[in-house]
Amino acid sequence: MDKLDIRLWTLAAKGEIVPDRSLLKTPEQIRAIKKSADLNTAVLDHVAAHIRAGMSTDEIDRLVYDFTVAHGGVPAPLNYEGFPKSVCTSVNNVICHGIPDEGEILQEGDIVNVDVSTILDGYYSDASRMFTIGRVSPRAEKLVRVTKECVELGLAQARPWGHLGDIAWAINTHARENGYSVVEDIGGHGIGLEFHEEPFVSYVTPKGSEMVLVPGMMFTIEPMINEGSPDFFIDEDNGWTVCTIDDGLSAQVEYMVLITEDGAEVLSK
Repeated sequence: MDKLDIRLWTLAAKGEIVPDRSLLKTPEQIRAIKKSADLNTAVLDHVAAHIRAGMSTDEIDRLVYDFTVAHGGVPAPLNYEGFPKSVCTSVNNVICHGIPDEGEILQEGDIVNVDVSTILDGYYSDASRMFTIGRVSPRAEKLVRVTKECVELGLAQARPWGHLGDIAWAINTHARENGYSVVEDIGGHGIGLEFHEEPFVSYVTPKGSEMVLVPGMMFTIEPMINEGSPDFFIDEDNGWTVCTIDDGLSAQVEYMVLITEDGAEVLSK
């Protein structure tokens, strides 16, 4: 039993939730996953360079697919549990899992989350950005800005031997202070060797709770911030698209992070 095993065993004996050693990425795995994450970020940069009013969300899907494949990758969402497209595009009151559609045209004033996930050489990466289309309303601008601030505050709490709940506390506190709510039943996840790994990452749990953060852990910080109720419904027609229950705006920003010996490294954003 090495020093890490002893520390994990000691924490578990005290009632702490600790990760299984299989969740801690090896240096070789980290190097390979970082290459996937670099491509994932490049895809988001490509979308950022082309997104505009008047384009359809299906055009965004084609941008993502063509760029990813041209660089040797595979869009992870495509055909994942039946998802029909290469990217999620969630506009205005759509919380997540929006399906690109040639009939959905981006309009001046829209806010849209573009959630990109990439497989490269069998390794997974995942991140998303919020885009504002043209001039947006003050309420939309504030929601997007505060959501970005929430993620940065959460990131600042992602410290080795802290807790996932520390991240959640920072995010939920800032959102609530600004009059917003955080979606409770959908959260972040482990990433790297699979698309979705343990742990589930909540953004509404107390400081000091949930799994201990251990160097080698890799997961997403991706709170979904609603201007109204945190409740939602799933589109019955497609079984994927998650919308706010009260038609309020929703925003999400996603960072993919690695816990290191002295903090957290952002791999894709």
